[in-house]
Amino acid sequence: MADNDWKSRQGVVFSTNPDFRYESEPEEEEAETLDKSRQKLLVGIDRRNRGGKQVTLVSGFVGKEEDLAALGKILKTRCGVGGTAKDGEILIQGDFRDRVVEILKSLGYIKAKRSN
Repeated sequence: MADNDWKSRQGVVFSTNPDFRYESEPEEEEAETLDKSRQKLLVGIDRRNRGGKQVTLVSGFVGKEEDLAALGKILKTRCGVGGTAKDGEILIQGDFRDRVVEILKSLGYIKAKRSN
């Protein structure tokens, strides 16, 4: 089934050669997670494309998705709200900018700051 994944082959021109096999490029491995003291996290608020709702956006995380998800879980638990962590960003439902910055600094992310 994985050989017939057309989404990974979008933009590839059709070949009339019956022996042609499309080979995709190997996925890049994620970079190693930076030390907490070296992470430059920006904590802001976002209202776009959310039906007027506010979310606290933590961006600038460099590292593995597992570490991002773990940090997101800590922030969601301590704020007592829902959210998500994906694509190098953490979304926390509601306006918790000041609280999130305090939590991040207490966890050792000394370069975390409020962006807006």
